[in-house]
Amino acid sequence: MNLDTLLGPLKGATRREIGGAQVDVVRTGNSRVKRVVYPVGFRWSKDMKPVVGTELCQHAHVGFLAAGHLNIQYADGTLEEFIAPQVVAIAPGHDGWVVGNEPAVLIEFDFEGETVERLGLRRP
Repeated sequence: MNLDTLLGPLKGATRREIGGAQVDVVRTGNSRVKRVVYPVGFRWSKDMKPVVGTELCQHAHVGFLAAGHLNIQYADGTLEEFIAPQVVAIAPGHDGWVVGNEPAVLIEFDFEGETVERLGLRRP
């Protein structure tokens, strides 16, 4: 995997950094396509919780893990492991962290506040 190509400039994207993660967003019709780069050592509960202010991540994430390794843990203790290349579907109410010594690069599709409803991502 050539991370230089994967991490290169993204035409038409708006870039921001939040909690150490780099997020590039491109609007496409009624949705957004995002490239999220989670750095080595990133953990939601350590890096994002102080910024967001919720106990767990309340966003749904749907997309393609193009590089890296992510672990996701829900409030009930359920653990999911994602190793690139892999499709990702993560419901709200989770902690997540990068495993290993390379960043995780997630290509994500969302509908802003309507992602959970439109994609049916709810935990039982």
